[in-house]
Amino acid sequence: MSRIANQPIAIADKVDVTIKDREVSVKGPKGTLLFQLHPTVQLEKNDSELTVKAAPDHMSMAGTMRTMVANMIEGVTNGFTKKLQLTGVGYRASLKGKDLDLNLGFSHPVVYQAREGITFEVPTQTEIVVSGIDKQVVGQVAAEIRAIRPPEPYKGKGVKYADERIYRKEAKKA
Repeated sequence: MSRIANQPIAIADKVDVTIKDREVSVKGPKGTLLFQLHPTVQLEKNDSELTVKAAPDHMSMAGTMRTMVANMIEGVTNGFTKKLQLTGVGYRASLKGKDLDLNLGFSHPVVYQAREGITFEVPTQTEIVVSGIDKQVVGQVAAEIRAIRPPEPYKGKGVKYADERIYRKEAKKA
């Protein structure tokens, strides 16, 4: 039995949640998000909280749906951010309009185009902050930027998450 699904989801004061058929719409100060519920899961709204109900044999999906809706509420109120760091000589980032211009040791600069609902900030040349209201999209964009030049294990050069730890390998001995 899912323990996560049994917890109610608190709805913030500035957030409006609408449940129509299987579609959940969450509207808040930062924007609006839509989500399709799984057919075996039902969402009930009581005053200022939501509860998840599911058939006993589908409780694992109820926990997933509860987390998705809770992330939507968190996203439209506070938003989500992922921080990336560039490590390496000459590795730098800058903004070109809304897009991200990356110099990562290739023979050409790489331009990453911003998706809808995603904003980039470059506080320094070696830091990138990806922000948005959808947690899944923010994480996906950060992963795609990291995949352009993932950190290598010998010198640690590349793009890494700010809280990521790179396990270094020892170089070959002569």
